[in-house]
Amino acid sequence: MAGMETKKTSRVAVVTEGSAQAALRRGPATKLLPEEERVLRMRLGASPPRAAPLQRSVEDLSDLEIELLSYEIEVFMKARARAEALDEAEAAGAPALRLPAPVASRTKEKIVRALRKKV
Repeated sequence: MAGMETKKTSRVAVVTEGSAQAALRRGPATKLLPEEERVLRMRLGASPPRAAPLQRSVEDLSDLEIELLSYEIEVFMKARARAEALDEAEAAGAPALRLPAPVASRTKEKIVRALRKKV
């Protein structure tokens, strides 16, 4: 890893932890295998560069995994649309769309009383 500070002690170059973290933050380690770089990042707690693309751990997805991923995307899109609608409503001065307030449940109260008696 080029550009790291080293301390020379009796013919052995020792890389400091801070310089290794700084070098890993600047970019990928070109002289390390991907597995070695991941281990070094985990060990030092060095995050990948901000511009680095995220890696997928599984390349071949099963039908079930693809379906689950599509559900996750759908829920994310709906949540984002709802957040945008709330922002627009608040910007227009309209009262915010609120979720309904929880209603007291007799069964829930009974369970809580029973738990309090045990304690």
